[in-house]
Amino acid sequence: MYMPHIELAAEKLFILFGIPITNALLTGWVVVLVLTIVAILVSRRIALIPGTLQSIWEMMIEGFLGFMEGIYGSRANAERYFPIIGAIFFFIITSNWLGILPGVGSIEFEAHGAHLPLFRSAASDLNFTLALGISAMALVNWSGMRALGIGSHFSKFFTLKNPIATFVGLLEFISEFAKIISFSFRLFGNIFAGEVLLTIIAFVAGILTPAAVGSAQSLIMAGALMPFLGLEIFVGLVQALVFAMLTMVFISISIAHHDESPAHEHVK
Repeated sequence: MYMPHIELAAEKLFILFGIPITNALLTGWVVVLVLTIVAILVSRRIALIPGTLQSIWEMMIEGFLGFMEGIYGSRANAERYFPIIGAIFFFIITSNWLGILPGVGSIEFEAHGAHLPLFRSAASDLNFTLALGISAMALVNWSGMRALGIGSHFSKFFTLKNPIATFVGLLEFISEFAKIISFSFRLFGNIFAGEVLLTIIAFVAGILTPAAVGSAQSLIMAGALMPFLGLEIFVGLVQALVFAMLTMVFISISIAHHDESPAHEHVK
């Protein structure tokens, strides 16, 4: 009897230049390739009088920029940080949705005497989400140093004004590492749990339809998976939005002066 393959860690496929290449890393490369090709194709088709597809993209970008402008308080800041926030969003959502396509997890690769999945959702590997979390918080602190200066930015964490300010600053410094953990485990937990759910549902559907063969069994399994695939599409979108929006908000807080919040800055 076929047993579902569930592995917490990403499986190592081969070694390239001394670097172990896992199926999650391979999927991440595919995501980068897909986004690069799409960016090239879209940039070549930009017209002064936009067509339907270009109009949709422009409406989405303008809406996103308007939302960012409300958070940052200025159009200039929204346009400055839009490329990196947009890149984070599209990279995560493409990775999440690519992970539920047919073939991801079912196409096998023979390595180390075992048959391993060739592709696996990149965000189902904790190394991937941890790298994203570290990158996001590095961007947050770099933005703060760029806007306020190195000394002013780090004085939020390390100050000797009074014992209370010193203690609060240390708590803020510790929270920077807690944010990395929160970023990493939130995305990893949701995507990995979704993969496990789809695997178990497919396995149970196969057990409950032993008499069906061929296309009939495939149709029954597809019907059983359809609601959960829709759920995973929604979860993938929400997780990409949450990651991008939290990065956006943390940057907004980081570039605000110590004595004012982003909201106060917007009122001014």
